[in-house]
Amino acid sequence: MTLPPERQQLIDWITDAVRCGARLHLACQTIGLPPRTLQRWRQHGLRVDGRTTAIKVPANKLNALERAEILHTCAQAAYADCPPSQIVPRLADQGIYLASESSYYRILKAAGQLTHRGRAKKPRPVVMPTTHSAAAPNQVWTWDITYLPSMVKGQYWYLYLIEDLYSRKAVGWEVYRQESGADAADLLDRSVLGARCHQKPLVLHSDNGAPMKSSTLLAKMQDLGITPSRSRPRVSNDNPFSESLFRTLKYCPQWPRSGFASLEAAQTWVKNFVQWYNHEHRHSKIRFVTPAERHQGKDHDLLAKRHQVYQAAKAKNPNRWSGATRNWTPVGAVTLNPDKTPAAKTKAA
Repeated sequence: MTLPPERQQLIDWITDAVRCGARLHLACQTIGLPPRTLQRWRQHGLRVDGRTTAIKVPANKLNALERAEILHTCAQAAYADCPPSQIVPRLADQGIYLASESSYYRILKAAGQLTHRGRAKKPRPVVMPTTHSAAAPNQVWTWDITYLPSMVKGQYWYLYLIEDLYSRKAVGWEVYRQESGADAADLLDRSVLGARCHQKPLVLHSDNGAPMKSSTLLAKMQDLGITPSRSRPRVSNDNPFSESLFRTLKYCPQWPRSGFASLEAAQTWVKNFVQWYNHEHRHSKIRFVTPAERHQGKDHDLLAKRHQVYQAAKAKNPNRWSGATRNWTPVGAVTLNPDKTPAAKTKAA
């Protein structure tokens, strides 16, 4: 849309160009103005373009009376505690239609009457989980407590288990009679001494259980130079590595389905399980080496030998492989609760 002053300027330019001998259509073509538009401007004068001042009202727009009726209806005692999603169908049952449900919401919002009601909390922004990455052993540990059933119904023992994020090795464990921050602090102290990582950068991740948040454990972590990390409140999957280890423990063939006869029996069973898990179990997420081998840095040599075996087999009978051999590359850094937002995926790519 061209304003009247601009139109007059264009007309003057073209008039001067034609007066100097230029062809009209060439002059119009030079400034990008069709000759028919120039002719219309000259015939009808420089009146204001109606498109710049026109007020367009949708044909289906509710008028003031209809909007007032909707507000009056929503304020009635029968509907005062109902949202539009409840009001609209109830009116329809009475053979009444005033407007769509979205129109109700829009009108109530414009009138300042669309507010949160009830005891339920307002929706809150999603809080992203804490993310930690381990590129070597003893950088990030995760731990949790699980129930070990006894042979007496309703009686349980409590397994405290600390796992290294990088190697998946169980670096500390104990079975106690109760859940206690003091017991957790004692286990953590012994685990740090056994791993020889005192006063070294270490993150300990857990859920929000009472022992995990106890002042005794937090004081011990501060003494040991350990950074605490916890899952989001009421979120069950922010500590997936410990949960995965507990599943391996409770679904192994040796698991006593009838329960443990005593605390000592539970301790003996867990001791044997940890020995098997750390030194015999080939973990699928670390290229099927044992957690102890990865923790000690032996996985690189083992996987290199496997790669050589596969290369030799392929060279001996190449027709059995349509592509590359199995991937035996060592697993790199391990991330706890990686960021899965689109921005993070783009940055990683």
